[in-house]
Amino acid sequence: MTTPGVSEEEAVFQKIEAFRRRQPRMTDEVVTLAHGAGGKASAALFEAVFLPAWSNPHLEARDDAAVLELPGGDQVAFTTDSYVVKPRRFPGGSIGHLAVHGTINDLAVSGARPIALSTAFVLEEGFPITELRDIISDMADAAAAAGVPIVTGDTKVVDRGAADGAYIATTGIGIVPRGRKLAADRVRPGDVVICSGTIGDHGTAVMLARGDLALEADIASDTAPLHDLTETLLAAAPSTRWMRDATRGGVATVCNELARAAGVSVVLHESKLPVRAAVAAACELLGIDPLYVANEGKMLAITAAEEAGAAVQALRSHPVGASATIIGEISSEPPGLVVLVTPVGGTRIVDMLVGDPLPRIC
Repeated sequence: MTTPGVSEEEAVFQKIEAFRRRQPRMTDEVVTLAHGAGGKASAALFEAVFLPAWSNPHLEARDDAAVLELPGGDQVAFTTDSYVVKPRRFPGGSIGHLAVHGTINDLAVSGARPIALSTAFVLEEGFPITELRDIISDMADAAAAAGVPIVTGDTKVVDRGAADGAYIATTGIGIVPRGRKLAADRVRPGDVVICSGTIGDHGTAVMLARGDLALEADIASDTAPLHDLTETLLAAAPSTRWMRDATRGGVATVCNELARAAGVSVVLHESKLPVRAAVAAACELLGIDPLYVANEGKMLAITAAEEAGAAVQALRSHPVGASATIIGEISSEPPGLVVLVTPVGGTRIVDMLVGDPLPRIC
């Protein structure tokens, strides 16, 4: 049924515009697991609680790292993250690897070259020293392999039962080369969406490692540092507009954040989404869309169409980007939305993650 005097086509556009203008609202009276999932609830928590209290231009940009200008004109990127994954060790990595890789990657996709990390531990009374040594060793190995040292840190111990073992917070700083700028407001219709590899590997690996689902599959986390890969991309495609690692909330949520920040439409092609067969099968059995599953070693990049070929070739030349591919493009309509084109030519709107289908994955 359409509004009197309004054509069916106009009514459809009105509905799309109403959907686009919907903003996450904070209606919960207590914090829930969904508030940490990186989707709508996380956005609502940020907008209703944190942003009003701390509002400033860097925070309002909502980037993975704040890029601060120093008195001499140089720029430094500054980021922090926390890690609460369960189980703490899983195929392909551990909480220690994530604590290093995740923070390096937040700097890298902001255009920075990481130079140092700090870390803080919250340990539960009774936590095994042998497991702590293993985590510290994993962090040391990851930092050494990435060439980014851990230069300072802190440890706190809480009562038995108050921390579920161990939580880690990591902060990183990096230098942004002069003249380099990556931002959502640089994205234009006609640009190309590139994914650096297969999606959903990390979240699926962690989910299966819990052993609660009676499923077995050869799936390992993709946790890896991306700073060498981003430099390779930027050398081949210097007009790259924007980058983001698709962690909590997966590719779908990251694309929604971009669409809303840039006022564009992100058009994805289902047939081009790189998903391993084992990951696709596990997600299908569990009723989970791989687009919403977290990654820890994959990123999305928006490049100009004329540089897309060089960008993909450069990414594929690097071991971490060997499966890089174009998965979509930027359009002007409908602004603020992510649209998925199905193999039969239909379309559907891909919204931000709602709820928390895979808690404690990073």
